[in-house]
Amino acid sequence: MRRALGLLRSLETLLLRVNIANEGLKQVLKEHEDVGSRIDNHMKLRNTMKECLKTIKLLPPNFPVPNFANTYAIREFCLQNASLLFCTTSSSVKLHTEGMKPLHFLVIDEAAQLKECESTIPLKLSGLHHAILVGDERQLPAMVNSKISEKAGFGRSLFERLVKLGYKKHLLNIQYRMHPSISLFPNREFYGNQILDAPNVKEISHKRCFLKGNIYGSYSFINIIHGKEKFGELQSLKNMVEVAVIADIVANLFEEFIGSKKKVSIGIISPYKAQVLAIQEKIVKYSSNSDGDFSVSVRSIDGFQGGEEDVIIFSTVRNNNKGSVGFLSSCQRANVALTRARHSLWILGNESTLSKSGSIWRKLVSDAKERGCFYNANEDKRLAQSIIAALLELNKLDTLLQMDSDLFRMARWKVFFSDNFRRSMAKLEDVEIRKEVISLLAKLSNGWRQSGKKKRMKSQDGFFSIVRAIWG
Repeated sequence: MRRALGLLRSLETLLLRVNIANEGLKQVLKEHEDVGSRIDNHMKLRNTMKECLKTIKLLPPNFPVPNFANTYAIREFCLQNASLLFCTTSSSVKLHTEGMKPLHFLVIDEAAQLKECESTIPLKLSGLHHAILVGDERQLPAMVNSKISEKAGFGRSLFERLVKLGYKKHLLNIQYRMHPSISLFPNREFYGNQILDAPNVKEISHKRCFLKGNIYGSYSFINIIHGKEKFGELQSLKNMVEVAVIADIVANLFEEFIGSKKKVSIGIISPYKAQVLAIQEKIVKYSSNSDGDFSVSVRSIDGFQGGEEDVIIFSTVRNNNKGSVGFLSSCQRANVALTRARHSLWILGNESTLSKSGSIWRKLVSDAKERGCFYNANEDKRLAQSIIAALLELNKLDTLLQMDSDLFRMARWKVFFSDNFRRSMAKLEDVEIRKEVISLLAKLSNGWRQSGKKKRMKSQDGFFSIVRAIWG
C-alpha cells in the first residue's frame, strides 16, 4: 500500500511537469529549446504509470480493519506496523518484546545528558545497523545526587566517553539563536571560535531594545556592589539585593510592554534554588499574563538547559571577600546559562568576588570591561533606589549610613553620622519608618528645607531623638 501511494505521488509530480495547455503549446515549444528534457519527462511519466498500474492490480479489493479487544492490542499493532517510533530511553525497554519487528536505525537526542548505563537500553535493540548520538558534552551532563557516584564517573555519558576516546564527531557549527554580542564570549571560551552566527541573528531586526539606556543593551554585566549572599531555604544561597534589582528590571520591562504591546519572553536563571524561590516570590504578579504576550520564567541552570527566551537575566548570587563561587565555577553550567538568550543577556553579579574566583567568571568580567559592556547598578537611578530599599529591608544601615554610600556620595551637602545616630537608627524596627528617615536625610543633603508648619511624624522609641538630630 505504501508503495502504491508513493508511486501515485510521483505520478502527480510528473503530470504537473508535462501538462501544457493546448492553446500555448506552440509558444512553449518555441521558447524551450531543451527538447531532450521534455522527452525524458514523458518517458518517466510512462514508466511510472506502468509501474503504478501494476502495483495497484496487486492490491486486495478491500482492507479489513483489525478488531482490537483492548488497548494493549492496539499498541502492539502500532508498534509492529510503524516505520518511525518516538520514545524516551527508559520507555524503549518496551520495544524489547518477543516478535517485535527489528529496528535498523537509532537516533538518541540529548545524548550528552544521558548516563552511559541508560543508553544501553535502546542500543541493545535487535536488528540495529546504525546509531547516531546527538548532544553537547560542553553543557550539563546527567544529574547524579550521590557525590561518591559522581566522583566515580557514574554520570558520564557514552557521548562523552566516545569523544574522550578520540572518535570523530560532526560539529553543527551554525547557531541561529543568539545575537552575535551574546554568542561572542561562549563561542570563544567553550567552542574555540568554531561556531558561526547564522544570517538571521546578524540582521538589524534581531537587535531589539527592550529598555532605554546602554546598561540594557544586547549584552551587559551589571555589577552589584552591596549585595550579600546568605543561606536560605534548603541550605541554598540567596542574595536579596540581586532579587530586588531583578524585580525592578522585570517591573520596568512590564511597564514598557504595557506601552508598546510588543510580545516579550523573559527568563531568569540562577544556580541556587533559594534564589530561584526568592525571585519567584518577588515577581509573582508578573509570572503569568492573560494573553501570554508578557511571560516570565524563573528556573535554575539545570532547569533551563535546552530552553531559550528573548531576554535572559542571570543572577550569580555570590558576594564574598574570598572569591568563593562554588559550583558556579563549572564551565558546563556557565555555558548553559550564557547561551539561553535570543536578543538580550543581562548578567548580575559582584565584580570583586567573581574576579577573585580564578574561574571562567574572572574572564567574563574582564571581557565585559574590554568590550564596554560593564556597568555599575548603583549608577542607574532606578536600580540605585531598588538597592537602597533592599538594604533598608535587610537592616543594612551600616552600608547606607556612610558619607560615600550610594545615597549620599552625589549629595550637595556632606553628611556625617555620629555613633549615637547609628545606634538610634538601629533601634527602629519598622521598615517604613526607616525608609522615611533615610528619605528625609537624602532630601536634606540635597538642599531641601521644610517651609511652613513642621511635619508631624510617626513615633517609635528613639525616633524623636533621630528627628531632633536631623533638624539640629
